[in-house]
Amino acid sequence: MTGSAGDGLLVAVDSRIHRLPAQVKIVALFVFVLAVVSTPAGVFWAFALYAVMLVGCGVLAKLPAVIVMKRLAVETPFLVFALLLPFVATGPRVDVLGVSLSESGVLGSWNVLAKGTLGVVAAIVLSATTGPRDLLAGLERLRLPSTLVAILSFMVRYMSVVSDDLHRMRIARESRGYRGGRAGHLKAVAGGVGALFVRSFERGERVHLAMQSRGYTGRMPQLTQTGAAQAQWVEGLTISLAAVVIAVAARVVGL
Repeated sequence: MTGSAGDGLLVAVDSRIHRLPAQVKIVALFVFVLAVVSTPAGVFWAFALYAVMLVGCGVLAKLPAVIVMKRLAVETPFLVFALLLPFVATGPRVDVLGVSLSESGVLGSWNVLAKGTLGVVAAIVLSATTGPRDLLAGLERLRLPSTLVAILSFMVRYMSVVSDDLHRMRIARESRGYRGGRAGHLKAVAGGVGALFVRSFERGERVHLAMQSRGYTGRMPQLTQTGAAQAQWVEGLTISLAAVVIAVAARVVGL
């Protein structure tokens, strides 16, 4: 399996998870996250099992731990919010190392941190094992509205084009000796983003006219004609269904 331009977050290696159809992995992610979210925060052993499952998926997908850790930085705002909860929440207090913390805040912090991290790691596994085009094909196979699939397809295709435009604008600005300081830099970037929006809107109109002149009827050609075999569904949903069993058991124990 080789990477190509526009593969985005894909880690181009060959593994069993990489070879699974995208629609199977999307459903597996949805079921797994639903199981994690429905698990009571106080059942700690369930979250430990979820973590072991995700580690197993990462190993099976041959994902470098460094890449996973770097991409986990996306949850930093949630991490900050979770760490603040024990200090700002109300209710009974408990002393931890001489610091007074809210009991409900501590549990809420754990709830946000554990479920958020597990969900983000599961999404990282999906994005690292599935290319953008395959994801769109999977959403199409899952009967996502064709208009939405077309919008997402164009967004993926032209994201790099818009990013390159912004990069060229920055180089052109700096090559002309621009030195505006931090405030001036922000002003220049704001103006550049506005110009880039107008340019992208005009490009979109030209692309739409070109598509219509070539017989575009409002529906994109289907990205894939092949579905997933029953064995692939069973293989892809094994961990997610195990997570559902754990979630049900956790709720029963919590009662």
